[in-house]
Amino acid sequence: MSFRVLFLGEIVGRAGIASVKDGLKALKEKYHPDFTIANAEGTTNGFGLGKAHAMQLTHLGINLLTGGEKIFYKVEMVDFFPKCSFVLRPMNYPQKTPGKGYRIVEIAGKRVAIINMLGQSGFSRVCVMNPLNAADMILTKLRDEADVFLFQFHSATTAESATFAHYVKDRAAAVIVTHSKVLTSDACIMNGCAYISDNGRCGSFMSAGGFNPSYEINKLMTALPDRSHEAWDDCELQGVLVTIGDDLRAESIEVIREKVNVQRPEVTK
Repeated sequence: MSFRVLFLGEIVGRAGIASVKDGLKALKEKYHPDFTIANAEGTTNGFGLGKAHAMQLTHLGINLLTGGEKIFYKVEMVDFFPKCSFVLRPMNYPQKTPGKGYRIVEIAGKRVAIINMLGQSGFSRVCVMNPLNAADMILTKLRDEADVFLFQFHSATTAESATFAHYVKDRAAAVIVTHSKVLTSDACIMNGCAYISDNGRCGSFMSAGGFNPSYEINKLMTALPDRSHEAWDDCELQGVLVTIGDDLRAESIEVIREKVNVQRPEVTK
């Protein structure tokens, strides 16, 4: 029996949460996914994921949350990770890092391994195992425990993302990439493996990666550090819908962009 997995783009700030709250139910009614995954490392003020927001997103209908190099930006997650099964940190983090990097779930009677992996390009603050070697290790470890393997790959470069996808395409049914928060146009099927080099974001479309452009411009013009501020204009839910066929390979990957009518909350002084 075939099944569908919805991969939402990175959720950015309160606008991203509001987009999920106001738009995910209708999105599910339209596309009928059997399982929903989202990158959530930009949920809490745009940088990191807090415990309360992690729980809120699952209550809103997201089955599994992933994160990359910013997943531990909120200190509370260090203690929370061992207690929850619905948030994945990168699998190729050091062995003693709290939490897990993969989860096996049952979808349509099939054992589906969802593996979260961090690339090495552009993340100088984090030292991780080579993702290709890590993929070999986890695919070997789980080969008798899962029927289907889906990768969420967090990478700063399309070259690394494509390299990883080509490396695992004969063994995995999907490599869905996150990080840039820009929905790319290269969604395709590689020998039965669904791939896209970035599945976008949930939040403001008219923004700089979900943030207010004025502050981002000022940071580039002055080279001074400043806090990013979330944007609220033209909110969307972006992502891809992957259909896995009876042969346990990807049949299709459909790019999703759904406008959401989100009202910015009033600012109180």
